[in-house]
Amino acid sequence: MTDPKDRHPLYRGPGQNRDDARAPRPPRRDGPHNPREPQRAERSGPRPPRRDDAVVHDEARPAKPKEFRIYGLNACLAAFKARPDDLRKLWLLSSRIPKLQELLAFCVKNRIGYNVVENEDLEKLTGSAHHEGICMAMLPQPELNLSQWLMTAPDGRCLLLWLDGVGNPHNLGAIMRSAAHFGVRAILLPKASSLSHSGAAARVAEGAAEHVPLIRLGRTDNAIAQLASAGFSLVSTVVRGGSDVFKADLPPRCVLVMGAEQTGVDSELLAASPLRVEVPGTGQVESLNVSAAAAVLLAEWCRQNAS
Repeated sequence: MTDPKDRHPLYRGPGQNRDDARAPRPPRRDGPHNPREPQRAERSGPRPPRRDDAVVHDEARPAKPKEFRIYGLNACLAAFKARPDDLRKLWLLSSRIPKLQELLAFCVKNRIGYNVVENEDLEKLTGSAHHEGICMAMLPQPELNLSQWLMTAPDGRCLLLWLDGVGNPHNLGAIMRSAAHFGVRAILLPKASSLSHSGAAARVAEGAAEHVPLIRLGRTDNAIAQLASAGFSLVSTVVRGGSDVFKADLPPRCVLVMGAEQTGVDSELLAASPLRVEVPGTGQVESLNVSAAAAVLLAEWCRQNAS
């Protein structure tokens, strides 16, 4: 199945044969049935208004959502199961055809272009050797804002993750996987964070990216105030000087703040956190990777707040 509108060099469809040379247009000839167009200077009367001279802001078309590519077998199958209408294109290795019969049948039925390609092609499409034989072009999941999410926030025990300064998409994917496993309701991202939904994060998340929404925050002080009004308490993680997380009382409505490994949690967030915790260890290494630390902390919160 092919799509003639796709311009990707690894994607071919009807009307995209580059060997077919277009015949040159015959020269225009002036005559009684084809009079010569008068030169601009010969035209009389006022110039008709151009479309862009008028106010057309109300007629402007909304921007087309930008597609992005996800890859990895579990990530792609989870996205297809959760959001089949967002699928736009599919590339796969021939060895994956038996595993992807349902997906291919959906593409045929809905006239969605797909191509069976070579391994080198998938590496170029995904920018990774870890594509697992499949790549899909999807519409991105929308990011919510905090006000929207709080309107439908559940009552009672609830756990959120605030990633402050974390910038590696692979860490985001690993954190998403743990977050989905332990029932985190959402991941909060600062306004300036470079993290977002991406192919790399989705692959590492192994399908969890479809189950843990991302919330893009505004001003830090406003976000802290909104969360406090909804009954949430901030718990910041620190490398040293914090309470032993296995002995501390973690609140049932908790925002667990994880900082970057080099810089830690921002001072404004530390000041707003009634509780600071650390994961005790041997001291032979300074700290855990942020995704590993997140898994430990999430597990402990679930142990303490099990229903």
